[in-house]
Amino acid sequence: MSDFGLPGITGATNADQEDPAVREAQEARLGEVWAAPKGWRYWSAVNNTEVGIWYTATAFAFMLFAGVLGLMMRVQLAVPENDFLTANLYNQAYTLHGTVMMFLFAVPIFEAVAIVILPQMLGARDLPFPRLSSFGYWCFLIGGVFVCGSIFFSSAPTSGWFMYPPLTTQERFTPGYGPDIWLLGLSFIEVASIAAAVELIVGTLKCRPPGMRLNLMPLYAWYVLVVAGMILFAFPPLIAGDILFELERLFNWPFFDPERGGDPMLWQHLFWIFGHPEVYIVFLPAIALLAMIVPTFAQRPLLGYSWIVLAAVGTGFISFGLWAHHMYTTGLPSISLSFFSAASEAVAIPTGVQIFVFLATLLTGRVIYSVPMLFVSGALAIFVLGGLTGVMVAIVPFDWQAHDTYFVVAHLHYVLIGGMLFPVVAGIYYYWPMLTGRRLSDRVGKVAFWLMFVGFNLAFLPMHWSGLMGMPRRVWTYPAGLSLDLPNLLSSIGAFVFASGFLLVVFDALRPRGHLPFAPRNVWNAGTLEWLADTEDKGWGVRSIPLITTRYPIWQQPNFVDDVDKGRFYLPDAEEMKRETLVTGVLDATPVQCLRVPGPSFMPFCAAVLLGAVFILATFHWWLATMASMVLATGAIILWLWRGTAIIPEKRVKDVGRGLSLPLYASGPHSVGWWAMLITMIGDGTAFLSLVFGYYFFFTIHADFPPADADGPGLFWPLVALALMLAAWLAALLALRINRAGAVPEAQLLMAGGGGLALAGGAALVYAPFVTGLDPVTHVYPATVWVLAIWTAVHAAVGALMLFYCLARSLAGRMTPEHDIDIANVALYWHFMAATAAIAVATVALFPLAV
Repeated sequence: MSDFGLPGITGATNADQEDPAVREAQEARLGEVWAAPKGWRYWSAVNNTEVGIWYTATAFAFMLFAGVLGLMMRVQLAVPENDFLTANLYNQAYTLHGTVMMFLFAVPIFEAVAIVILPQMLGARDLPFPRLSSFGYWCFLIGGVFVCGSIFFSSAPTSGWFMYPPLTTQERFTPGYGPDIWLLGLSFIEVASIAAAVELIVGTLKCRPPGMRLNLMPLYAWYVLVVAGMILFAFPPLIAGDILFELERLFNWPFFDPERGGDPMLWQHLFWIFGHPEVYIVFLPAIALLAMIVPTFAQRPLLGYSWIVLAAVGTGFISFGLWAHHMYTTGLPSISLSFFSAASEAVAIPTGVQIFVFLATLLTGRVIYSVPMLFVSGALAIFVLGGLTGVMVAIVPFDWQAHDTYFVVAHLHYVLIGGMLFPVVAGIYYYWPMLTGRRLSDRVGKVAFWLMFVGFNLAFLPMHWSGLMGMPRRVWTYPAGLSLDLPNLLSSIGAFVFASGFLLVVFDALRPRGHLPFAPRNVWNAGTLEWLADTEDKGWGVRSIPLITTRYPIWQQPNFVDDVDKGRFYLPDAEEMKRETLVTGVLDATPVQCLRVPGPSFMPFCAAVLLGAVFILATFHWWLATMASMVLATGAIILWLWRGTAIIPEKRVKDVGRGLSLPLYASGPHSVGWWAMLITMIGDGTAFLSLVFGYYFFFTIHADFPPADADGPGLFWPLVALALMLAAWLAALLALRINRAGAVPEAQLLMAGGGGLALAGGAALVYAPFVTGLDPVTHVYPATVWVLAIWTAVHAAVGALMLFYCLARSLAGRMTPEHDIDIANVALYWHFMAATAAIAVATVALFPLAV
């Protein structure tokens, strides 16, 4: 009987598969193909197991660094009028503590854990772009070391992890490189976050096992999809704000200077459009871990699958509508305060649904008590308390009293540590046997939990009282006699108790246990695919990619594990000695392609180093070296793409098992590259629209925007630029169609011509403000016009480079009428580029005529 009802698919297994000698030979080939490199070449590994473990370990290392900074702050605040730290060093420690915890641990740990376990959970051999994962990791490491290392040279930022202007944009308030290190270092780190988000979205949508429809996905995969999507919409506004911020610091363009038409409120809007969804970007992945752990220890499927999916999506959606609840004291209109207060209250509904689903599952199951469940219980208790204080600060009059006090510090840590750190530690104890083959100690885990639970509440519960008594945030010291001595001393003691508990977890994870026997396979008797992994590490992930018909196949599909282990499903072999996985349909997971994924390479590392040099050198204003590094980074990325993507296979189709033959090459919506381009453009478009938002924000706050004496960019050159870019767009689309029709020389001419048109269009758009004499230093209006023009021109230049790249691929015979992934993806980019050009020209040239 057919697996998918498709003609030619018999559903029958190969009779040779029952021969132990055949299976042994297959396993030998799979083991050789998927083995990690040895020696110094180990660092060229790109598969999810290696990169995900590096990512996770590095994120925890940064977390420990931030924890030490937090303990230094608590020593300083333990008693009044303390001089343990100088004011400057305290501000550096305070800023880096928040920065590292938010940008180098809370978000990256989600991406790191997902890179490790998501492919296994989806029954995939790897994620679709393993070298992109490797590139993201090296960007994360380089950027994190750069930002964290600044404190050892007394050059760390000192203005808080939110970096409010004008305190941070004017040299007289913040001299030195601290703000630049924060801005450029974190911008580089955000490259890693967006790269991981693209990888995870495409992996979840396109690399599920056959039969795993969207309504059969593990809940963890749903949460990954929601959170990675949130990253695409939350991080780009911060990147846009960083660009404006750094242009003001480097070139004196006055986006946040009220004397020249700017407004610091624009930064707060862009920052908190990122900052509040980030709370849920941190919280939802932790809930995802609970969604995997709770059913296992209740020994029953999770209740309310559809409800929890809707709640996760609803939480992500609503979280973008309440950023201004961080801005209640900035003078927003009352109607705005009412809207954001209501949204802040409303987000408690889907959050509560998720909590109650877990409780209902535990109450209706037979709970097995364990260390992971201990941390789950602690997480639920702490997060609920944090949620209650969240409802309090969502109420405008209360927030006016508690704003900028230690009450908010307490609320933040109850939500983030209860909602994120405790579940992560639960996940460590739960998944450690899968990753290493051996369990962590139950005895050490229980001691660690109680130290962490008691220490946490002792540290942060008193902060509610000190905040209500008026202790402000971000103070270096405080005088005696304000009744703040005892709560601060208790908080400092609790912080060290909490730290000792977490260090026990670190000790338990790092201590040698090679002498201990391997844990049993699927030690917790879980029902989801990640527990197919053998306790002895095998790089291939799953022995064969299974056919899925239920949400808990290990529990619910008869003889499932044995069928997987004996290769009775898909891709049981690696005959051509290539790394391969399946690509399936977005909705119903019908197989559409056998994807060959690239193997180990140092190219992602080289590209990350060169791109990192661009950001680091720009921090210190070494412009020639910056430009040289940019050219080298571009060359490295092109070489990486040239050698490692869109490779034409030696045959058209491949037998993947069970009588199913699939193509080895696909382009357009069937290919993972097309989806990666689409998703990347969504993020890029969000950043662009954030800059456009800045233009219209200034229009709403100024009676004369554009100013009456501004000549503006005019109409002629912007319209010429738009016409040229639309012509380049048409050239890209025609090149795709004509190339597919077999008229290769004509398609090559269109690629060359389209690239030239794109460059001319970008030049014309930049020439418009130049020729009309708009000086970006004098007022925010010309500065905003210049930003939109430069942004669009740079993207036109990137589009031109893409067309020239396709031309070179075609001339080299690496792109043909049948094998056209490159031009298909570039044509998709030019759809985005055409929309970008139209919006930019309409904003800077046509909108002023309408007003």
